[in-house]
Amino acid sequence: MAKTFQLEIVTPDGSTFSGDVESCVLPGVEGLFGVLPGHAPFMTVLGAGEAKFVREGKTEYLAVSGGFAQVEPRKVTVLAETAELASQIDFERAKAAAEAKGLQAKAGTRIALDQADMIQASLIKELIRMRVAGKHREQ
Repeated sequence: MAKTFQLEIVTPDGSTFSGDVESCVLPGVEGLFGVLPGHAPFMTVLGAGEAKFVREGKTEYLAVSGGFAQVEPRKVTVLAETAELASQIDFERAKAAAEAKGLQAKAGTRIALDQADMIQASLIKELIRMRVAGKHREQ
């Protein structure tokens, strides 16, 4: 059995990552799931969360939000709304955006429910970006 598989992560802006990996963990809407070489095929919806993959023994982290993942024995294809490698995330910018979203949520006590959901989703994305960027800073 192969020791690696192809991981392809694509967003509307283009390719975020493409390469051979030993494993990956992705945020499904029903929770995290892991993939190893030779995994049984399936397709699932992705939620917002932290993803990671191991390449040449080194773990790399990503902030991912929404989309789909197609798992095959030799390839995993991720079509995400957004996906950023930890090394590409500006921690301070993500922190400022999260704080702004938090203030926006506090300020609007009479905002529409759909607007509140959008603010909450945006705040969650920024908090995930901060967590992922923080892991890159620790390495």
